[in-house]
Amino acid sequence: MTDPAPEARGSRAADLWPLVRAERAALAGDLAGLTAEQWETPSLCAGLTVREVLAHLTAGASLNGVRWLAGVIRYRFDFDKQVAMRLAEQLGATTAETHDRFRRVITSTTKPPLPVIAMLGETVVHAEDIRRPLGIRHDYPIETLTRVAEYYQGSDLVVAAKRRITGLRLVATDGPFATGSGPLVSGTTLALVMATTGRSVFCDELDGDGVDILRDRRDMT
Repeated sequence: MTDPAPEARGSRAADLWPLVRAERAALAGDLAGLTAEQWETPSLCAGLTVREVLAHLTAGASLNGVRWLAGVIRYRFDFDKQVAMRLAEQLGATTAETHDRFRRVITSTTKPPLPVIAMLGETVVHAEDIRRPLGIRHDYPIETLTRVAEYYQGSDLVVAAKRRITGLRLVATDGPFATGSGPLVSGTTLALVMATTGRSVFCDELDGDGVDILRDRRDMT
């Protein structure tokens, strides 16, 4: 699985890993001291709690290409089963262990066979899957969000983002990101990223004639 677009935009791995580490560290800090009830809060990922999404992030930072392929073969190319299995591996016996395991992979450069920009996207999107239901606000650097937005507008590698925004014009109101043609969808870069990846709750923060179209495509896979 390859996606040449990030390289064409200068998103080299050496430039991106510091951004991944920064967002992992910020998330770990935000989650320190959560109550047991907060850890069980439903995330924006359907069927997963915030604790389970954090374990999923840990799994992604612990899984190299060889182990990924072994899991694919073991589960006969059922990627959802492999994701669930890897999540369970990293969940731990307690919420403290879940948090500690994530903290230990903050600086990890281990990854499945995905471009590093996809890892940055996963980190940002899943961090917001966790933060938003908990009422935690985080100021993401606009450079980070712009790189993620540019990646998703040209890729369906992990999530059907490119197809979801086909025929729409996306324009960020807080940064340089803009793409596409058609009915307008405008808003913050974060809201655009999250809506592009199927988090329709963020459509409430967007403006333009294309918002309802984007909302209706939330379940696209």
